[in-house]
Amino acid sequence: QVQLVESGGGMVQAGGSLRVSCTVSVGILSFAAMGWYRQAPGKERELVATITHRGTTNYTESVKGRFTISRDDVKNTLYLQMHKLKPEDTARYFCGGGINGLGYWGQGTQVTVSS
Repeated sequence: QVQLVESGGGMVQAGGSLRVSCTVSVGILSFAAMGWYRQAPGKERELVATITHRGTTNYTESVKGRFTISRDDVKNTLYLQMHKLKPEDTARYFCGGGINGLGYWGQGTQVTVSS
């Protein structure tokens, strides 16, 4: 059974840093690609960052230069390091990925940035 569990969310002041993690129950390289998404109240879920099987990364424009997606293939864990956080980064952050055409999501972790 494929499970994704996020952790590391919390409350931080604007300008601060936070790292969220996503631990998966199977080999992380089983996923063709993985990503971090976020959803703020009243808004649609948006893609924040992705990392492919080969390690190629992509970011949505609003987080470029501030966020870094990475993974630890031994710990089967996906990370999102966030710096220079802004109040508009406040959202629930989810990790997700696909295996053999099936998509999997975690339950999310809340990140709140105060001004």
